[in-house]
Amino acid sequence: MMRKRISWGTISIAVWLAISFAMLTEAASQYQTSPSSTAPTLNYNPVKKALKEGKTVIGVTITAASPETAASLAGAGFDFLWIEMEHSPLTLETVRSIILATRGLKAVPITRVPFNEPWMAKRVLDIGSLGVIFPFTSTRELAEQAVKSCKYPPLGIRGFGPGMASSRWGMSGSDYVKFADENVMVITIIEQKQAIDNIEEIASVPGIDVLFIGANDLSFSLGVGGRTNDPIVEEAVSKVLAAGKKYNIPVGYPAGNPTEINKRIAQGFRFFQASSDLGLMMAGARDLLTKIQGR
Repeated sequence: MMRKRISWGTISIAVWLAISFAMLTEAASQYQTSPSSTAPTLNYNPVKKALKEGKTVIGVTITAASPETAASLAGAGFDFLWIEMEHSPLTLETVRSIILATRGLKAVPITRVPFNEPWMAKRVLDIGSLGVIFPFTSTRELAEQAVKSCKYPPLGIRGFGPGMASSRWGMSGSDYVKFADENVMVITIIEQKQAIDNIEEIASVPGIDVLFIGANDLSFSLGVGGRTNDPIVEEAVSKVLAAGKKYNIPVGYPAGNPTEINKRIAQGFRFFQASSDLGLMMAGARDLLTKIQGR
């Protein structure tokens, strides 16, 4: 009986084909997910629901590349995590780890992307962010783009590929589409004089969930850099609050301490970006050290 000789080249090709098939299968499964057996199913966005009910929500800013830190703060009582990708070194991979680490905890993950671009929004949404914060949204066109970036056709232009997002929220890909269109939040940042001039046009765009005032950048744009309590800034703030009231959109503000938050609540603000993880750590450390005798 003659034995067929199999060359190493043939074996290499067979191995390559097997690996390629496995990779393709894995890639395909990314878009055809089943609900996770461990992820709790969420039927609504509690932050969005609270705002519709007229309540105040407070988020902690996440800047450190530490899922453990984010998870600790997600269970501390905050309503949402403001995951900061514009002014921090956080990468997409780190944000993914943070979002996965906070499953089952109270705070909802919402991400500020570096720029108002559809592909940036899509990437943070596909890893499970339940909202996108869009900086420098100073025209109606940019506000419309922000909304469309977060919704699937025919409502928007978001591409389908929510493998991790559907798993994170404990549902199939098809169920996630309806869930996302109803619950993903669109937060537009008003931080330029141009945005104040266009505030009526921006606020009238359907689908915006929060008008957030970027107080520091706004003060620079208005020529009083850093003086966020300057009368010219407060006048601009009043215009945003008026537009929010007219179009029934909650207005947000960055406030790092209870005194500032209470002051802004009295003005009509209901969505707050509180201190960062590092800021809270430093404040806690200073508080400890200043109370020790002899220091």
